[in-house]
Amino acid sequence: MVHLQPNSGAQLLTTRTDEHGLYIFPTLREGVYALRAEMSGFADAKITSVFLGPKETKQIDLTLGAPETRSGHDPSSTLQFFDQPQFTVSGVTDTTSLGGHGSDTVVRTRDSLAKETAALGTTPTGAQPPSSAPEAVLRARVERNPQDFEANRDLGELLVSSGRAREAMPYLDHAARLNPADYKGAYDLALANSEAGNYARARDGAQQLLTHHDKAELHHLLADAQEKLGNSLEAVREYERAAALDPSESYLFDWGSELLLHHAPEPALDVFTQGNRLFPHSTRMLIGQGAAWFVRGSYDQSVERICQASNLDPKDPAPYLFLGKIETAQASPSEALVEKLRQFVALQPESAEANYYYAFALWKRRKAPYDAAVATQVESLLNRAVHLDPRFAAAYLQLGIVHSDEGNVPRAISDYQHAIEADSQTQDHVPVEEAHYRLSQAYRQIGEADKAKAELRLYGQALKVSAQQAERERHEIRQFVYTLRDQPSVQPQ
Repeated sequence: MVHLQPNSGAQLLTTRTDEHGLYIFPTLREGVYALRAEMSGFADAKITSVFLGPKETKQIDLTLGAPETRSGHDPSSTLQFFDQPQFTVSGVTDTTSLGGHGSDTVVRTRDSLAKETAALGTTPTGAQPPSSAPEAVLRARVERNPQDFEANRDLGELLVSSGRAREAMPYLDHAARLNPADYKGAYDLALANSEAGNYARARDGAQQLLTHHDKAELHHLLADAQEKLGNSLEAVREYERAAALDPSESYLFDWGSELLLHHAPEPALDVFTQGNRLFPHSTRMLIGQGAAWFVRGSYDQSVERICQASNLDPKDPAPYLFLGKIETAQASPSEALVEKLRQFVALQPESAEANYYYAFALWKRRKAPYDAAVATQVESLLNRAVHLDPRFAAAYLQLGIVHSDEGNVPRAISDYQHAIEADSQTQDHVPVEEAHYRLSQAYRQIGEADKAKAELRLYGQALKVSAQQAERERHEIRQFVYTLRDQPSVQPQ
């Protein structure tokens, strides 16, 4: 028997397979369904969420599990997957084959959005709930009886949960020697190794546990370790397996982020879209969708998704920061984006980045090469930004551009110098080469030829360093080779 339950609460649909195991549900409405197959003597096969679009046809295979009465069978090990992925990752290749598609600013923004999307997924890998006993009590128990297995394990778990993985490892190591069969302690030892940077030991520990425990948290932990060790193909497969066993928001997001990080925007978009349907109130799923659309070159869809993310929680700064980065790569930001950045400043007037990004958007949307009214507002916002963050190099650079357009070259020179100084302290906000180039032009305007030549040389040196850094990062992040189902093979840019 095969059962199909609409999530809308409509009546359960049931059918029986033929002698070959074939089944069909005709004329279904668009929506989300839970699918389950059952047969006497076997464990049920389930898929918790299947998404069906308008006039869409899907073929979904189900495999019944071993008999539930069999000794040692774990019903939870039956594959629980939100839907079949519409892509296959088959390998990796060097990203030097990517080339620089689009302007340098767009390429940098594309790579930055992928990294920052992945950074949104830096959540705990599923540490076991620590003991309710206070740390001092657990330490006293270990001191009184060093062979107390539970005290060593619980103290180690408590230290891991509080971010002290290195401090936890001796206790978890000792607990593992006292009771090698304890899953909880062995998992937290592998987790502690991962968080302490011992990725090879974390990988080995997770792999050993997986021989007896096919758990989502183990696959996710193994994926994290493999990614850190540079084994990106193994990592993405483990992220996929974790999401298949437990299609939680965090596991789905990390899988999509891994795909996006390795220049696979179409598969990433597929995962983020499915994740958004399962978790419509997840801000970062919508941000992931937006980042994937941007990497694909779809600016309007990217802005639309991230604006939707902002609407979920207008006080969350993350969507605004992503919109700010997107607008820096566009010639003329959309009205919707500018309005969102205005809202960012209204909600968080003490945010340097809010003031900067709104100023930058206004400057890009000015009607004339120099608009005095816009310049006054932009200058006020930028001054506010550098007051809030004196090391905000990008804000100083933009102030220099505004003052230069006003014809106030001495102030522009001062601004460019501040940008270079701030960039040397943070290496965070702006490519320093642009500040050197503009400073060279400003010196030339006031007749300081030697200073102009010196800045031009520094510009060339900074440009070379920036190119070398970009090349190193491209070598460090391998590109996934993938194909999309029911579509011609895609060679992503």
